[in-house]
Parts: sequence; structure tokens; C-alpha cells
Amino acid sequence: MKNILTIDDFKAMLECALKNIREREEEFSRLDAVIGDGDHGQAIVTAMTAVVETARKGTEFKTMLNDMGFDVMLQVSGSTSTLLGAFFLGMSDCASGTELDAEGVRRMFAGGLSNVQKQTQAKPGDKTMMDALVPAVEAMQGCKDEDIAAVMCAGADAAEAGTKATVQMKANFGRARNYGERSVGFADSGAISWSCMFRSFAQALNE
Repeated sequence: MKNILTIDDFKAMLECALKNIREREEEFSRLDAVIGDGDHGQAIVTAMTAVVETARKGTEFKTMLNDMGFDVMLQVSGSTSTLLGAFFLGMSDCASGTELDAEGVRRMFAGGLSNVQKQTQAKPGDKTMMDALVPAVEAMQGCKDEDIAAVMCAGADAAEAGTKATVQMKANFGRARNYGERSVGFADSGAISWSCMFRSFAQALNE
């Protein structure tokens, strides 16, 4: 049972996400090449690397998350880093100190989602990363368990279910929407990488 999330726990979550995303870089790009420009693997690895490098220097949630968000947006161009940066900046508005309880973790992730929603008009059903992120954060809010590992697992499960659903969706955003019906039959690479991130977060807390 994990009742408290320390700053070191959160750093371990980010390190786990970077490791798993890096291992799947080729898979993400291959999938992106079907209905996109084929660079998502490289983009998410570059963005997460910048995030983790900044996080390693962090000593307190609010400042660390704020620095992570700004640094990834300044160092890496493109929509992947913009939305990842927005996520961590939103988190920084809703977290402080060096420890969070389950309610604090739920609040932090809700803040992240809220800020991403200000940056994109994409919604669940549009075949984007939002098909993973929105269900994940909503599931975390709905999981009233005091065990933070259980809360993160609920988020990861929902992100993966949301990602699986993108296979049957027609893309409504970005370059992929130009493919129309031809975008059906493939999962969205952004949703897959974000669900990988959430599963990594849960994995780190259960190790």
C-alpha cells in the first residue's frame, strides 16, 4: 500500500516512462508513419528525455513540474512537446511540497489534463492522445482508493482501453485526418505513447 508519493517516487515514475518509451520508439514511429509523418517515436523520446533531465534536479513538486513544463517546450519544438509541457505546467498549478497523498495525486493529474485541454480542441473520439489521457485522468478521479499505486493502475488501465478504441476511429485532427476512412484500423501513435507513460507510472509504483 502506497499512501504517500514522494518527489523521488515521482522521479522514478518519469525514469520508468522514459525507459519504456525509448524501447518502443521504433514502434511509435512505424505506427505514426501509417497516418502521420512518422516522427512520433523520435519526438516523444526527445521530449521525455528533456523532461527527465529537468526532473532529476527537482527538490519540490511545484517548481520541478513548472521547470519540466517550460524546459520541454523551450528545448523541443512540435506539438508533442507543447502538449507534454502543458501537462506538467498544469500539474505544477495543483501540487506543492515534497510529498502527496492520493487526493493530492488525483488533483495534480486533473490539473495536468485541464491545462492540456486549453491547448487543444481534440476530445476523446478524435483519435488522438486525448483518447488515452482523458479516460486515464477520469479513472484516477473515480478511484477513491488511498493506495496511490491502485489509483495509477486505474489510470493506466483506462488509458490502454482508450487507446485500443482508437483502432476503430476515424482521425479528426492533424495530418491523420486527411486519410479519412483510411485511418480506421490503426491505433493512434500519440494515444499509445501516452498510455505507455501511464502504464510506466503504475509499474514504477508497483516495483
